[in-house]
Amino acid sequence: MAEPPRSLSNLSLRDQLRVDRLPLRLIQMMVGLTGFGLSLAMLLRSGLGGAPWDVLHAAIADRAGLSVGTVSIAVSFVLLLAWIPLREQPGIGTIANAIWVGTSLDVGMMLLPPVQSLPLAAVLMVMGVLLNGLSAAVYIGAQLGPGPRDGLMTGLGRRLRRPVGPVRIGLEVLVLGTGWALGGPIGVGTIVYAVGLGPVIQLALPSVIIPVHRPGGAAAGGAVEPETPANPA
Repeated sequence: MAEPPRSLSNLSLRDQLRVDRLPLRLIQMMVGLTGFGLSLAMLLRSGLGGAPWDVLHAAIADRAGLSVGTVSIAVSFVLLLAWIPLREQPGIGTIANAIWVGTSLDVGMMLLPPVQSLPLAAVLMVMGVLLNGLSAAVYIGAQLGPGPRDGLMTGLGRRLRRPVGPVRIGLEVLVLGTGWALGGPIGVGTIVYAVGLGPVIQLALPSVIIPVHRPGGAAAGGAVEPETPANPA
């Protein structure tokens, strides 16, 4: 008999603390978040444009004299404040995401020098998008809670009674437009990221989901297959 397809479960914080294989999930979550932050640095260092949220982060960082990762962390916690009226429930991964993606991004910016040639920039850009999509899938597959930006997306969708897709697009356009107006690094890499991220996550996700099992060993009920997030940060 063929193995049923793995799916994602919407776990509360209490359930996350008691979920099966928690140490493995924590390791997978941190691997995913680390790769995600490093991949964002790769996109910025390519000089061909950052991810939509990082266009805004980089613009604020340049004006405030801060690192991009520091701004990313600050924005994450501001977004978490917006979760309160939306009644979104944070998870283990939510707080880890808010702190560690920005930290990993700054580490990547320190380790990677800006590239000087267009071919190398293009390679770094493509590798950044691929690593970002794979890392996002690894993080999501741990099933330990959404990132601050994804929670804002789902919370607004529920409050506005609109599908997640249009809400996500609206947020991305708003963030990208604000970042561009502030002088953020928008470019071809931004477009490649927006177009390519979803398919990479969709291809990788089924292989890295850790299913949630009841004590008896059966997969947890109520599992859902959500729409792939645009930016799981």
